Amino acid sequence: MTGRAFLTALPAATLLAACLAGPAQAHPHVWVKAKAEILFAPDGTVKAIRQHWSFDEAYSAYITQGLDKNGDGKLTPDELADLAKVNMDSLPEVEFFTIAKVNGRKQEFGTPTDAGLVFENKILTLNYTLPLKHPPPKSRSFGIEVGDPTYFVAFEIVDEPDAVVTRDAPAGCIVRVNRPPKLADDVAQKLAQEDITATPDMSGYEVTTRALVACP
Repeated sequence: MTGRAFLTALPAATLLAACLAGPAQAHPHVWVKAKAEILFAPDGTVKAIRQHWSFDEAYSAYITQGLDKNGDGKLTPDELADLAKVNMDSLPEVEFFTIAKVNGRKQEFGTPTDAGLVFENKILTLNYTLPLKHPPPKSRSFGIEVGDPTYFVAFEIVDEPDAVVTRDAPAGCIVRVNRPPKLADDVAQKLAQEDITATPDMSGYEVTTRALVACP
């Protein structure tokens, strides 16, 4: 699976133009600033992840062209509903760009809910809730990884206090976020020279952000 699968539900011409509109016209093709909320059930079980993904300005502008149906210069959630569905229908193919682990054991995801797009300040943001399919009993650790290993879509969990937060967590739980190191200048330059349709070998590089929720 590659990040390209996230975008191929769109018409090929639209995909290509969106990529060309992106920064540097290079690999990666879409930039995403991400936030996550870890949602707990009353019994202390992690039940879901609430994702918030904000796309880069160039991609946001291109992918929303022609969606202002009433011509009022604003994009409402209703006008963005079809685009949100396209995104959500394609995300299972790439496992939601997310890995969740409880006590080190990888978890399966259920059917996402509460999905929608918001367009504000020239930025398109996808919000949705990703439930665990079989939430295990209360555990001491819950970890997530967010990213596209092929680097077709470049995810960055924002460096802000609310980048990864818990909701209704047991008392004493703490969150630690571990971001990947910045790619060296020579590596970034090499990627910028890649053919726009290419998917380079990223096996030697760390491009995903990890967060761990530890509870007493």
